[in-house]
Amino acid sequence: MKKKSTGKGLMLIGSLRTNGITVYLKQGQMITRSSTSNERRSNTLPQFIQRLKMRHSVALWITLKDCKTMFTQQPSTHSNFLSLANRLPALYVIKSLMQKASFLMPGIPVSDGTLPPVQVQLGEVNGVPALLTDLKEGEFFNEEKLWLYTAVQDKQTVRFSMREFRRTDMKVSDGHYVLKGEEFADEMKGWALVRVMGDRCSSQGIVTRCTVYKKYTTDEAFNESVKSYGGLTERK
Repeated sequence: MKKKSTGKGLMLIGSLRTNGITVYLKQGQMITRSSTSNERRSNTLPQFIQRLKMRHSVALWITLKDCKTMFTQQPSTHSNFLSLANRLPALYVIKSLMQKASFLMPGIPVSDGTLPPVQVQLGEVNGVPALLTDLKEGEFFNEEKLWLYTAVQDKQTVRFSMREFRRTDMKVSDGHYVLKGEEFADEMKGWALVRVMGDRCSSQGIVTRCTVYKKYTTDEAFNESVKSYGGLTERK
């Protein structure tokens, strides 16, 4: 719930649900109603999948928001991230684990903007693990910065960090800029390289070799997850 102070006291924006009571504003009046119900919550297959996606997206955002990020295509950074993360595949995790877990997977969004995206892939340069890019040698702008996001699968949580580069900090291979290092062979890490110029950025998602998340995409994982949530509601 959001709130803001006014000259006449505190005004609530949205709703507050606590102890079985929901409080919200409607046409300028404070409304209080019971938020408890004896009816079983509907949980159709589409609802189930959407709830899993949202829970996982929120868990990812909890750690990503501690990094410096740029999501510039919606008024709210938070909602901008969630709308992008909602496109990721659903992970079928049991209820007790999903309450606190997040998993490293390809495509996790770290930015959203209008600059041309950086095409990256994991590979090798002269036998050394590397992050390969489509950024051409000689084509760089003095004002452009590059933000390298690193995502790490730390037990059952994805943790993010960011460090800043310029193209002159990078190596060149076959006419393109690359980042070299043994870390790019780590199967518990992922990366995204974001172009930044002033208040503009590119739209980028994580690339990774991590496959831990795949155990939560199987039919067995689906059945266990559904069971932990009390089953599905049949459509009428």
